[in-house]
Amino acid sequence: MDKLDLRLWPRAVTGKKVKNLRRDGVVPVHMFGQGVQSQALQAEVGVLRRILPRAGGNVPITIEVEDQDGENICFVREVQWHPVTDDLLHVDFYRVDVSQTITAEVPVILVGVSVAVEEMEGTLFQALNTLTVESLPMNMPASFQIDISSLDNFDKTIRVSIVEAGSNVTILTDPDEMIATAVPPRIEEEPGVEGEEMEEGE
Repeated sequence: MDKLDLRLWPRAVTGKKVKNLRRDGVVPVHMFGQGVQSQALQAEVGVLRRILPRAGGNVPITIEVEDQDGENICFVREVQWHPVTDDLLHVDFYRVDVSQTITAEVPVILVGVSVAVEEMEGTLFQALNTLTVESLPMNMPASFQIDISSLDNFDKTIRVSIVEAGSNVTILTDPDEMIATAVPPRIEEEPGVEGEEMEEGE
């Protein structure tokens, strides 16, 4: 897992005045959670836009706050975007205790080639996009890559039970749940067949 680092600065501006921060390329953020009081902070919008897609909601971020000692291991709890302009409005970071297990949704990424899709004109159907996982914060997987090459016909499915998470990670999602399968193509009836049959029967 890539180590993600972020530096934040204390924020004195609150309320409606935060609009001025956003005009200057600064995003208001909050950090709260275990072992820390809720803090009003801020960060550069460009830095956040680079780090948020990599972090998702399950990759820990090491946060340092200007003029404060120590590091904070945090997860992204909530991100607010403007519904029209797609501007980044606000981010909440949740601080965790690295010695305590947490639960998070880990993305499922399908890789490889399915014969049923590529050669038999099937459609790949992904039933689960994430798996619910429990682990220590620093052991949380960034994603699960699932090879779909076993889908070589339309009778096969890939289920949660085949996912290897490692000894330090517990998958909480039902092992019988389906992750992916290949759906056969629809067979459309040729036009005019029904009408011809009726004529023969008259």
